[in-house]
Parts: sequence; structure tokens; C-alpha cells
Amino acid sequence: MLKSTLFYICLILITSLSFGQARYSESLFDEILMETYTYSTKNGENLDLDIYLPEYDSELARPTLIYVHGGGFSNGTRSHKEVPEFCNRLAGYGYVVVSMSYRLTRKGEASGFGCDCPANDKLNTFYAAVEDIQDATFFLIENREQFAIDPQKIILAGSSAGAEAILNTAYQPPYCYGLESGPVSFAGVISMAGAIPDTISLYDESAVPSLLFHGTDDNLVPYATAPHHYCDKGKDGYLILHGSNTIAKKLEQLEVPYWLHTTCGAGHEMANKPMTVYFDEIIDFCNTFVVKKEGDYRHTIIEGDQNTEKYTPFNFCSK
Repeated sequence: MLKSTLFYICLILITSLSFGQARYSESLFDEILMETYTYSTKNGENLDLDIYLPEYDSELARPTLIYVHGGGFSNGTRSHKEVPEFCNRLAGYGYVVVSMSYRLTRKGEASGFGCDCPANDKLNTFYAAVEDIQDATFFLIENREQFAIDPQKIILAGSSAGAEAILNTAYQPPYCYGLESGPVSFAGVISMAGAIPDTISLYDESAVPSLLFHGTDDNLVPYATAPHHYCDKGKDGYLILHGSNTIAKKLEQLEVPYWLHTTCGAGHEMANKPMTVYFDEIIDFCNTFVVKKEGDYRHTIIEGDQNTEKYTPFNFCSK
């Protein structure tokens, strides 16, 4: 009887150890629960988020990824097309995954978010989205026990406009939420075709590990440093943005881990493509750079023909 009991105890310990080693690197959960919550109400508009939770998981403090959709700050939804599939799939690895709505401040605006949209309006649009992401993060941290969230391991991810929003949010100094574990910085950021208006915001206290997907021929959000939408200098919407290549260089100067994933000749389709085609890279980043904190400096180049004449002054894909 004693031998049998010891055998089962050992079996449970071995199973738990194997499960722990596979967590966040292998898909372990088949059943995912999705719940919707209102994290804030602004100007009469409820801002909601969908939380994807792996069911029957006993872990009490899990890494969490917040995804912010694209759409030029005028359209798009938190549940559009591939988003639920991405969130369900990622939650299967043991992560808490959140897809959030935010104020679409350019919705219905005749000038849109291109070259007719004044530069100051573009900046104010970024700032409004940053405020919403911060509010959603605060909601999650306030309810961390209910959702079994580790507040020190929150990752931001976003596509296109969402990528611009999460980069501007992530690259800020730690914020004090009154936690015993201390001030909170985002543990990592995953940008899919994003950029920032000023690299001064990137410094020792604000920089975090980053996975940066971008195509060299993106005609909306520059891969390196160039005007947003490549607007002419005389246009109202002329605003210099610093894309993935420039951000990676700054991170290397600061000795902060990054993974620059360059697709030569690709355009703005890289805002959504990584969620399916490069899902394994996203898992690798989350597990290695955030969970294990073993990030390094990586540059993956997917071969293709770059249009150096139209989009960028340099050939980033030459050997």
C-alpha cells in the first residue's frame, strides 16, 4: 500500500514538473473561456475588452498579453477576423489573453488619418489610445486575482494603428499601481507594422524587450524613419515617424533585448500576417524574452525585392 501511494505521488510530481516545463512553450489547454468586461466609460461610450482564459488552470499568476487591433483609428474591432483565433490559440499555451476596444477618434472624420489629417491631430489620436490602453491595464491589475494575472508580466501587442498605440504606451517609465511587487513596466511589446513619433521617449527607464515585425516597403507606416503615409512636406499630415528598424537601433544602444523581424519587399500586410504565419515566433518571444527573461539581439530577414526608390533611402536587404 505504501509503495503504491509513493508511486502515485511520484507520478503526480513528474507530471506537474513536465507540465510546468511545457507551459508557455507548448499548447496545453484545449478549452478556453472568453468573458467580456467594460473597463471604462468615456463620453457615454462603454469600452470593453474580451478576456481569454485557459480553463482548468491552477496557475495563480500568469503572463498576460493585451492585443490592440488596427484600422487607422477609425474602424476595426477587437473581434475582427483572425483576432479571436489568435487569442484562443495563444491562451492554449497558458497565457491570459485580452483583446480590447479603444476610442476610434478618427471615425467619421473627413480628413481620415492620412496626409489631410493635421499632424497635431495625429499625435492627439495616439495619446487618446495610450490613455485607453493604460486604463485597460489598470482594470486588469485591479482584478489580477480574479483573472490570475502576474502584473509584472504584461505584454502589449498590436497591429498597424494598434501597433502605434502600444509602442507609445509601452515605452514609458514604470507606473506605480500601489503593488507590493513595486512599480509596473510592461514586460514586453509586440509591434506589427508600428512606429513612434519620437525616439527620445526610449531611454533606460522606458525601454522594454521588443518584437518588431515590419515590411521594408510599407507605404503607410515607415520601416525606418520617414513621414507617416509618406506625406509630402507641405501636407497637413506631414509627421515624421520612427519605425521598427530605427527603434531596434535605439534599443541596441540601450542594451535592451529586441527581435527585429524584417520582410523584404513586404508592405502593410505585415500588420496582420504575423498573427498566423509567424505565430511560433510570437510564442518564442513571449516565452524567452518575457517569461524566462533570456532575450538577446535578433534580426530575422525574410528575403524579397525591396523598392528602395519609392519607400526608403537605404537598401535594408542587401548582403
